[in-house]
Amino acid sequence: MKKKILLPTDFSKNSTNAIHYAVQLYKEEQCEFFILHSCYVPGYAKSNLISVDNVDQTLTAAKEAAEKKMEELKTQPPFTVTSTNHTFKYLIEIGDLTDNLKNTIKNNTITLVVMGTRGETDSKHLILGSNAVVTMEKVRGCPVLAIPGHITYKAPSEIVFPTSFKTTYTKAELAVLVEIASLTNAPIRVLYIQKNLDFSTKQIENKALLNTLLEPTTYTHHKLYNQNLHNGVRSFVQSRDSGMIAFVNKKHSFFGSIFSNPMVKDLGNNTNVPILALHNLEH
Repeated sequence: MKKKILLPTDFSKNSTNAIHYAVQLYKEEQCEFFILHSCYVPGYAKSNLISVDNVDQTLTAAKEAAEKKMEELKTQPPFTVTSTNHTFKYLIEIGDLTDNLKNTIKNNTITLVVMGTRGETDSKHLILGSNAVVTMEKVRGCPVLAIPGHITYKAPSEIVFPTSFKTTYTKAELAVLVEIASLTNAPIRVLYIQKNLDFSTKQIENKALLNTLLEPTTYTHHKLYNQNLHNGVRSFVQSRDSGMIAFVNKKHSFFGSIFSNPMVKDLGNNTNVPILALHNLEH
């Protein structure tokens, strides 16, 4: 059965780079890639704000421009490279990006979203652009892998997985992490930023469960003492030249809302590695 992976594009270099990354990451796997351009037209959802005629004209022009860019995209690698493993579907949807992503994920049983961390309209001073931030926080139907624009694909040397052991993870939540680790032969480094010397009974149980869930991979445990969470993750990743950060983004958890500022700026500006946001699938 083919994996179904969603690749949003705004036709920027960063989004195209993320597409290349995804195709290389899953080059040996049977995959169906959905290339989605979300075209936002002001007034489309709230036609009372401007005249219907103007909305229709703007909508037609926007769709035509998007279709032209999509046709141009199809003439570029990796779409021109023959692969027995990969097929591509091209989608243009009008409306809000988050809504379009959620609908596409639901309607096509998407298992992973891979996107660039900065789009065409985002400030070049931001590592994580606004669309990536919103997607990783709001799109909770499947994991989101955000790729910095300057990173070309190479198998990660290791994947850092910070945890407090206060969260009870499930096999489904960690499935894509285990999958990527297995595909790339990347060991998982479980990182605990230690504040208390002793674990609670619940933490001990959660650690044991996590070990069981990570059994298909190579993994090791690491501790940092008396460090700020953000600085601890950053310094650990930098000192080891780690290739990816992964975490489960649960509300009211270890990270809380990890992608709220200033975490976005701090983590993004100081790691420059792909970030895999896994989600509590009950949300």
